[in-house]
Amino acid sequence: TGKAIALHDLLDEISVDAARYYFNNRTPSSPLDFDLDLAVRQDSENPVYLVQYAHGRICSLVARIGQDEGVQIPAVGEIDPALFTEEAERALMKALAQYPEELHLAARDYDPSRINRYLTALSGDFHRFYNACRCMVDDPRLQAARLKLADTTRSVLANGLNLLGVTAPEKM
Repeated sequence: TGKAIALHDLLDEISVDAARYYFNNRTPSSPLDFDLDLAVRQDSENPVYLVQYAHGRICSLVARIGQDEGVQIPAVGEIDPALFTEEAERALMKALAQYPEELHLAARDYDPSRINRYLTALSGDFHRFYNACRCMVDDPRLQAARLKLADTTRSVLANGLNLLGVTAPEKM
């Protein structure tokens, strides 16, 4: 609406996490476009909620499999990459591999919005993986590999959110 609002009034409407995420969600040369209606939503349309929800979902998954099944998250060297045959698994691995370059470019260009866009896209890739590939399967090697992939995603999401000053909740 183009309506001005004081920062303390804004923080009465939305969480500090949402404010930090949205203030970092612009390139250095672009004006701030803040959608208050979107920032208060708690669904997949709100990017900060989507990213935090992905992190919380992974924490719940890891805890559930660890407690119910007694499965430990393996080290990277213990995973057989040939087990990842599904497109959603490969897409998630490719997205994870892009993180160092995204960090480099964000730092070089003084552009935290790159991290925002990356985390939003990574969360989408994780949700597609989660919906397409069951982590609780009979094959213990595949289960461990998928659990490691999910936990690596959790780690990257937590790291990116931390860089933006946004919390990474374990439950939503």
